[in-house]
Amino acid sequence: MIQHPFPLSRRKFLAGSLATGAAIVCGGLAGRTASASRGISPNRRRELAADDGKALVTITLDLEMSRHYPRRGMMEWDYQKGNLDADTKAYSVKAAEKAAAKGGFIHYFCVGRVLEQKDVGWLTTIIKGGHPVGNHTYDHVYVLASTPEQTQFRFQRSPWLVEGKTAADVIDENIRITTLSMKQRLEIDPDGFRTPGGFQTALNGRADIQQMLLDQGFSWVSCKYPKHNAKKEGREPLPEVYQDIVSAQAEAQPYVYPTGLIEVPMSPISDVNAFRSNFWKLEHFKKAIRMGVEWAIENRACYDFLAHPSCLVVEDPEVETIQMICDIVRDAGDKAAIVDCDTIAERARLRHQP
Repeated sequence: MIQHPFPLSRRKFLAGSLATGAAIVCGGLAGRTASASRGISPNRRRELAADDGKALVTITLDLEMSRHYPRRGMMEWDYQKGNLDADTKAYSVKAAEKAAAKGGFIHYFCVGRVLEQKDVGWLTTIIKGGHPVGNHTYDHVYVLASTPEQTQFRFQRSPWLVEGKTAADVIDENIRITTLSMKQRLEIDPDGFRTPGGFQTALNGRADIQQMLLDQGFSWVSCKYPKHNAKKEGREPLPEVYQDIVSAQAEAQPYVYPTGLIEVPMSPISDVNAFRSNFWKLEHFKKAIRMGVEWAIENRACYDFLAHPSCLVVEDPEVETIQMICDIVRDAGDKAAIVDCDTIAERARLRHQP
C-alpha cells in the first residue's frame, strides 16, 4: 500500500445474499462455537502467541468503499468511504461464512460512517458469527496529516467541517467517535485499530500518534505496510516480483514501539495494490499470497492478509483467496493457526518482555 494521504479500493459485482452467520472453529479450537465470543479466548491467545513453533496467520478485511470499483473512474467513494453498497456488504458476510466453513474467521476493520446507514444487520450477523471488528477511523482519515484538509478528501470539499481544528484534533475525534458509534450502534468495543493506508515507516518517530491511540485505550495498531515490487510486465509478474513480495514478509513482523504501543503490520501484497494499481489477475494474486503464507509457516512467523470487500467482490467473487489461506493453514497442521490480530500483538508483547 502506497504511503499516500488518501488510500484507495473497488469494480463489478457478483451475486450474494445476506445470509446468517454460521458456527466456526477459531484458530483450530475444536468444539468452540462462533457465538461464544469474537476472535480467540484470552487463554488460547496466550498459548498460541507463546508457541514459537507455530506460524500465526490472520485474515483481515477493511470495511470501506474504494475508488475505481465496481468500475474504473468511480472516484466519489473518496468522499464517501463509509457509504457501503449492497454488493460490498453481501460480500463481507459471504467471506465470513466461507472462512467459517473452512474452520477460520476474519478480523474486520470498520469505517465509522458505515454505522450511519439505516441497516447494519449484515454487520451484526458477522459479529454474532464470532468475527472481531476493529476501528478504522470515522472518515478514513490520514493519520500522518499535518493540516486538517490533508486528513480526508471530504474535508477539502467541505472545509467548514474542520474549521478551527488542528490535524491532531480531526484525527483524535475521528478515532474517538468511531469507538463511540461502535458502542452505541453495534454494542461492542472495537477490537484494535488500523490506520487508513499503510506506511513503510509505520508510526516510527510519531510518538504523538502512538500516545493518542494509547490514550484512547488501544494496545496495538495495524499500520506498517512494507515496501515491495508489484509491477506487472506482460501477462504475469516476473519471478523477481514474487520473490520481492516474499522477502518483504520479514519486514511485516510485529514489534513494540518505545511508547509500549504494539505494531501489527500488514503483509504484502494487498488487493488494491495488486488489482487496482497494477491490474493483476486473480491467479497471480493467489500465487503471491500462497507464497507469503508458506514463507510464514516455514519461518514460524506472522502473516496478516490485507484486503477490501469492495475490491474483492469484483476481483475474487467466489472468495477463493481467503478459502485458499484457510486450506493452507489447515494442511500445515500444528505448524500454523488462523488467529486474530490480538494474538499477533500478544506474541510481540511476550517477546518484548525482559
